[in-house]
Amino acid sequence: MQSVLTIAGSDSCGGAGIQADLKTFEAFGVYGASVVTVLTAQNTTGVKDIFEVDAKFVKAQIDSILDDFDIKVIKVGMLFNKKIIKTVKDAIKDLDIPIVLDPVFVSKAGSALLETEAIKELKDFCQYAKVITPNLYEAKQLFDYNENEEHDLAKIRDYKTNVLIKKHKKEINDILYSIDYLYTKTDIKSFYTPYIRTKNVHGTGCTLSSSIAANLALGKDLEEAIRVSKEYVYEAILKAPNLGKGSGVINHKV
Repeated sequence: MQSVLTIAGSDSCGGAGIQADLKTFEAFGVYGASVVTVLTAQNTTGVKDIFEVDAKFVKAQIDSILDDFDIKVIKVGMLFNKKIIKTVKDAIKDLDIPIVLDPVFVSKAGSALLETEAIKELKDFCQYAKVITPNLYEAKQLFDYNENEEHDLAKIRDYKTNVLIKKHKKEINDILYSIDYLYTKTDIKSFYTPYIRTKNVHGTGCTLSSSIAANLALGKDLEEAIRVSKEYVYEAILKAPNLGKGSGVINHKV
């Protein structure tokens, strides 16, 4: 069994963060280890409070896992502040392990999950990832991405990594699709699933990135890992249990 590590925040309602990551890893048959960076008091309606883990303890968790497990892929999620970002970056950037970086800025319910002064440090971290997975808002913050100029590679190539930008919508033959674009150094690939009109989307970003990490660990190339992951998230939304008063959780066991 392959082992995958998630370095991310804890979601007390279980739909996003390390909880979503571990559920996703299990769904794909890989073993999931975790490093907690931040504790959140949250539910589907929003984040009520945030308690950051001391950066030294974050490093201790990383060292503990890497000393014992043969980690195949590392997924990185919510890091919250500059000190934690730098600690995580310095601990894993030179490892010969692919990194899937989900640059978490804001929750689905609109709560800020990254301190403003930490954005520059996060930008620097991006260059060490195999792929980063920003949504439209995060892409705008990272490299002034404009969805109306979705194929402007110049703004993205400076990142020296693959960039998967999520959450585009496009109507084709009277059918509305959700489209993610993968920008590589030389090409652009599109990944489509039908758009589902629903409030049940809590944790979809975390789930997509952790699914990509799991599938990379299983030996798939990046494009195939993304294709499988986008289909998995589509099914997870489609079969959501309809729990929560706000942005409802999805079903990781599909």
